[in-house]
Amino acid sequence: MNIALSGYGKMGREVEKAALARNHTIVAKLDDANDWKVYHQDIQKADVVIDFSQPDVVVDIIKKCFDMHIPVVTGTTGWYHALDELTTLSHQKNGTLFYAPNFSIGVNIFFNINKTLARLMNKVDGYGIRVKETHHIHKLDQPSGTAIRIADDIVQNTDSLTGWVNEKTKEPDKLPVISKRKGEVTGTHKVIYNSDADKIELVHKARNRSGFALGALAAAVFIQNRQGVFTMNDLLNY
Repeated sequence: MNIALSGYGKMGREVEKAALARNHTIVAKLDDANDWKVYHQDIQKADVVIDFSQPDVVVDIIKKCFDMHIPVVTGTTGWYHALDELTTLSHQKNGTLFYAPNFSIGVNIFFNINKTLARLMNKVDGYGIRVKETHHIHKLDQPSGTAIRIADDIVQNTDSLTGWVNEKTKEPDKLPVISKRKGEVTGTHKVIYNSDADKIELVHKARNRSGFALGALAAAVFIQNRQGVFTMNDLLNY
């Protein structure tokens, strides 16, 4: 595939490394709005745009990809308020979007285990629930998109919860999601069920970024010759 990289930070470089190792071609590296003008002709050669940019620019980037009829894969989070708008736009312009808060295959298995555990724990009393996430100090959004997905799934499957908050709380109907930014931690997510008798912990710890990059490439291959909006559930057939 010919790939244009949108956002040439740590994840962009990780995707580049994985792509070149698999004989894909990087036709453009885009790090700001001006790059989309300067490298317009190179971008048009792309079979896909893989985006790891910033929440404040990603919606415009997705719209540009729709206008250029180039499928786009994005791992950027913090823009899901615009998902309905972009879904409608994808139908109007025959655009293709694949989005995920986390492209790691392991994390997406974690998501499904988390939902199953929440359904089981919903049937018993006496357990307090909380979510913890830790990332490197360069990660701007908190909680992480992955933590939000984890929390949303717990809330949807727990009758006693009405929502989550990004802090410790004594409100019994709110799920606390605790965020930490520390050093160069790639990403750790933990779900904790605690009672007077015992503790249940579900943990995913990313050792490096390679799993995210490989998942993004798999998504890029998946959406070739497809139209619409897709997620990891489509890729993994969950």
